[in-house]
Amino acid sequence: MKWPYRIKARKNGPVLAKIYRPCAGRDGYRVAWKAGGKRMMKSLPCFAGLGGAREFAERLAKELASGSQVPALTPAEALDALAVRDALAAFRKETGRVLSPIQAITDYLAAARKLGDRQLSEAVTGFLGTVATVKIVDLAKAVAEFNATREAKTQAKAGERAQLSSHHVYMTALWLGWFAKTFPGTPVCDLRKDHMNAFMQSYSRLAAKSRNHLRGAIRHFFNWCVEQDYLSKDHRLSEASEMKNDTVTPKDTDYYRPTELRKLLDAADEQLRPLIALQGLAGLRPSDARRLTWESVFATPGYIPISATKSKTRRRRVVPICASLAQWLEPYRQHEGPLWSKSADTDETAFTDLRESLGIPSRGKDALRHSYGTYRLAVTQNEAQVAKEMGHKVDILHQHYAGLATPEEAERWFAVAPAPAAANVVPISAAVA
Repeated sequence: MKWPYRIKARKNGPVLAKIYRPCAGRDGYRVAWKAGGKRMMKSLPCFAGLGGAREFAERLAKELASGSQVPALTPAEALDALAVRDALAAFRKETGRVLSPIQAITDYLAAARKLGDRQLSEAVTGFLGTVATVKIVDLAKAVAEFNATREAKTQAKAGERAQLSSHHVYMTALWLGWFAKTFPGTPVCDLRKDHMNAFMQSYSRLAAKSRNHLRGAIRHFFNWCVEQDYLSKDHRLSEASEMKNDTVTPKDTDYYRPTELRKLLDAADEQLRPLIALQGLAGLRPSDARRLTWESVFATPGYIPISATKSKTRRRRVVPICASLAQWLEPYRQHEGPLWSKSADTDETAFTDLRESLGIPSRGKDALRHSYGTYRLAVTQNEAQVAKEMGHKVDILHQHYAGLATPEEAERWFAVAPAPAAANVVPISAAVA
């Protein structure tokens, strides 16, 4: 036999491996081959038979002829490759994610280059400490939770004012109910910009101001979802084209005339009359007036202090009592407790019924307060003063009330006082005494 013994995959093919016989200092048979540009060698104890050098070399030649790169691996490298395969299989079983060896190695090396001497596990631990994991929660369930947290804030502790008004919470729940019903079975984290566009387009019939309120409620809900980890902090849903607020064209402010105020005050019952007077002659919001007590109305001569707990804006202010208002309030000086103990809806309904019974047209929401702002500005010509009295911003006051009424009309408005009692009429309280 001629040495080295040459192994070919095919009879006329190239020599792919050589077998060297034992020699001085080497007891085994050595198989030599080239793979991946490297000369490889493996020693075996015998030449022929199972596990011998010739069997190994022939198998090796077939792999080389087929283009396999396995022969380029050293035994240690082959063991490492098998270990990588097992590790990736375990990862797939635990997480359901499939990674190729090249993907795993490439990602690791890219991270290692950026981290320098730091360990990848150390960087991951630090990152996860600053990033929240988004929870998969159905939209309807999240809306119900949001509404429940807000409903609790409508309950006031003794001597304090509730954090949120019942009406505001009700309207927000109504709007978000529309939103949740539009996307049944959808997790919050799966919402997309096209969802937002489709939803807002379905409510194009609403007025611009109402659509803006709807958008505001949804944005508020999204902010809460981020806090609860139901939505990623960088969700960008509010950037959808249909989530941009519509331009609202301001309408001309309408207001009552002095003759209409006279009719309203004369015809109102004992409970409704002071609320009308405080709105029309002191500029109080209906909600502010309903929260007052008679003790606070008469606490400061010449003024009505609106505390932070009574004001809609939760900012304290002091409102002057004009001469006509003082006369309307005087019969109530001995009264105690709240000015209005019924619901806000009852107040609004009573006023509407009264206005319609007198044939007075509707002037819009809060028209009595708007009337005060209009006439008060005409009298004082001092926007800063009137804005402070009404709890407004100066630019808003100027936009809504400036130049609507003349000083002469304003004088007639603030001259609306109770008719003087006839000389032969004795008040019931005095007769009883």
